[in-house]
Amino acid sequence: MTSVASGSRTLRPPRTGRSNGQWAVDGREPLNPNEAFKAEDNGLNVRERIETIYARDGFDAIPGEDLHGRFRWWGLYTQRKPGIDGGRTAQLEPHELEDRYFMLRVRSDGRALSPTQLRVLGGISTDFARESADISDRQNIQYHWIGIEDVPEIWRRLEAVGLQTTEACGDTPRGFLGSPVAGVAADEILDPTPVIDEITSRWLGDPELSNLPRKFKTAITGHPSLDVVHEINDISLVGVVHPELGPGFDLWVGGALSTAPRLAERLGVFVSEADAPDVWHGVISIFRDYGYRRMRTKARLKFLLAEWGPEKFRHVLETEYLGRALPDGPAPAPAKGPGDHVGVHPQKDGRFYVGAAPVVGRLSGTSLSALGDLLDRVGADAVRLTAHQKLVVLGVPAEGLDELVAGLDALGLSSAPSPFRRSTMACTGIEYCKLALVDTKDTATAVIAELEKRLAGIELDTPISLHVNGCPNSCARIQTADIGLKGLITTTESGEHVPGFQVHLGGGLASPERDEAGLGRTVRGLKVQSADLADYVERVVRRFVEQRTDAESFATWAHRATDEELT
Repeated sequence: MTSVASGSRTLRPPRTGRSNGQWAVDGREPLNPNEAFKAEDNGLNVRERIETIYARDGFDAIPGEDLHGRFRWWGLYTQRKPGIDGGRTAQLEPHELEDRYFMLRVRSDGRALSPTQLRVLGGISTDFARESADISDRQNIQYHWIGIEDVPEIWRRLEAVGLQTTEACGDTPRGFLGSPVAGVAADEILDPTPVIDEITSRWLGDPELSNLPRKFKTAITGHPSLDVVHEINDISLVGVVHPELGPGFDLWVGGALSTAPRLAERLGVFVSEADAPDVWHGVISIFRDYGYRRMRTKARLKFLLAEWGPEKFRHVLETEYLGRALPDGPAPAPAKGPGDHVGVHPQKDGRFYVGAAPVVGRLSGTSLSALGDLLDRVGADAVRLTAHQKLVVLGVPAEGLDELVAGLDALGLSSAPSPFRRSTMACTGIEYCKLALVDTKDTATAVIAELEKRLAGIELDTPISLHVNGCPNSCARIQTADIGLKGLITTTESGEHVPGFQVHLGGGLASPERDEAGLGRTVRGLKVQSADLADYVERVVRRFVEQRTDAESFATWAHRATDEELT
């Protein structure tokens, strides 16, 4: 596998000749209101005010810079007020869009969730979140309908079992992606859990790293399936075996999607397990010190890497932050097996892990609590969440497999899902998100049900991924899906404005079907109304099946097909 930049959009760095807000170059004077409020008071400090003032005095006591800014440092966003259609999203101010309730994001950081932790997560959903609980594609649990008065008790329950919301949002080191099968997979290169634990214990909540230019996303895996979407994170450590130094990590930096997608690049260094925490700290410190802060649209690490290139980035890391050179290292081998881990698989200890698919990541408090009870009943160890809105049950004894699989099915968690249930993801959408233009979760659920009926006789050797996003920001990774759908408002022939999607086709990350990641293509003028989405997907899948050559992937076909064949 070579370094991945193919398909990335060329990013234009900020203008030279003026301050771009790089602390190491321009000093720390705030250049915009967002930087000013961060300089005035560290976002981490808002927790005390939440616990002592806002939870007591209520929503109306919260000033704007805390409500719309610092609350994010503790995983809190106001959610969208019900009944506001997508056509008004860009017309209204944030305070007009927001409800008096919050989304609350709980980090898992690749952690194995015990039955007790699952029941605590479920109880919080049932008691405080109207049964809401979604698995995000960053291995978080997201609640909705959270009242400010309940937040201190939620924190108390989470922290009593070792869970937290610290820096789950904001300009911070966001939740880490870790291999869902870390420490148990028979074919694992190395277990990244100790590295993740050391980094999060040393630096999560550290005020020195809580004022970054923008968010900073981390992924660490030691599994050959490359199961943490390493090409689209700010930093990724990917398991490799050095011919002389043994198992360790390959370092990737500067990946991110949103409206200006760019795939990460290898720095070409080998990182030992012992060096990994310091290397992570060096990379995030480069971002803190050299990242662009003048314009938030240019403030992600990918823009700095686009200007510097991997060679300069490596030089600065080694000379200014580590004080030593890192050895050259090999690239990861091509992905081995699907990274969602769905199905029943043997562990290295003779037990099994079982990957299961909820519909578009949607759970409930009741199902989370029941899942914890099911694990206890069959003697399984824990659950990990995945970067594909799935979950994996770990440590299942052979004699408990049948009961576990049946119990998962009863909870709506299939370990043998249909191809489209397995491969469809959806962001939060207009149901709760203030940025969204269209519905996603319910739309995707309905489309899955239709495709399961309409394409029941179609044999697909690999699932065709369908990612549904409510706005251009690509939380559901639309540019790296076989079929990616970006929410928008479209106009019918009669002039009516209705929800719909722009279509991206042929994207994907490293997998057994492709050695390198690449972004999807768009067909000029191709927009699909939400009501017609199942018809469109059925049509394009049938056309692919008719036209594909032997073993040709959907992505390969989509990039060679004509515009007419893709409409």
